[in-house]
Amino acid sequence: MKNYLSTLATGLLILASSAPAVADVGSRLWATGGVTSIEGSAGGGLSPWALLNGYASDEEWGGTVTLSRAETDDYSLNVTGAGVTWKNRVELTFARQTLDLDSLVFTLKNGFGLEEEELVQDVAGLKVRLVGDVLYSSWGQWSAGLQYKQNREYTVPEAIGSRDDTGADFYLSGSKLFFAAIAGRNLLVNGTLRATKANQGGLLGFGGDRNDSYEAMAEGSVSLFLSRQWLVGTEYRQKPDNLGFATEDDWWDVFVAWVPDRRVSVTAAWVNLGDVATLQDQSGAYLSLQASF
Repeated sequence: MKNYLSTLATGLLILASSAPAVADVGSRLWATGGVTSIEGSAGGGLSPWALLNGYASDEEWGGTVTLSRAETDDYSLNVTGAGVTWKNRVELTFARQTLDLDSLVFTLKNGFGLEEEELVQDVAGLKVRLVGDVLYSSWGQWSAGLQYKQNREYTVPEAIGSRDDTGADFYLSGSKLFFAAIAGRNLLVNGTLRATKANQGGLLGFGGDRNDSYEAMAEGSVSLFLSRQWLVGTEYRQKPDNLGFATEDDWWDVFVAWVPDRRVSVTAAWVNLGDVATLQDQSGAYLSLQASF
């Protein structure tokens, strides 16, 4: 991970140093575009929020590009993504996830005769702001979205019982910012209800021998603004359990986000993914760099 961290740090310095020469990026308030989730949608690292990416107001266009990496005891995940927002109403996103199987390669060779060393998934997202405003509406902002996912490498998911190499998640999210909620600090609360049959977010396919129907999964997060530039928080994401091959656990994290400029944000987190494909207690570090325009 050391080389990847160095790449992210270099990218941050380039973006930050060039910021004064770039035109303002939209009219919305600082950090109200969130960061980018591992599936490309605006939100936290693990879950989409009702917020739309970038800083575009009702009369503007905006967007983001992002690089992310997570490393647990036996896996590493790289994500590249980009998104565009139209008039703070519609968000279109794309993300490519590459999961290095690392230690699981030996299990796959011995148990299934497979030698794949990585899984790749593309995620195309659409989110629409339905009603409300995260700052000023009593009930916050509400958005609906879908994420269409496709496995580019399906041999491993099929071998362990997955029923399909493509699938779609549908979700409804609500976000509300509470002013001066804790010790005079602003508090952002987010909740998402997702209909899904994705295994490990879709990286292990969709549906399985245990279950092949959509289930409703709850996700939530809270974020505290320590200042305009620093946020701390936590996320939790329920997961379906479709495969007899291995139990699938819920995900959670604790994170800190730094927003030194409207154009740049950096998010670091400690993630806990539970047991993943027979390998137990997968937890580790997550780092993401996002640029807004």
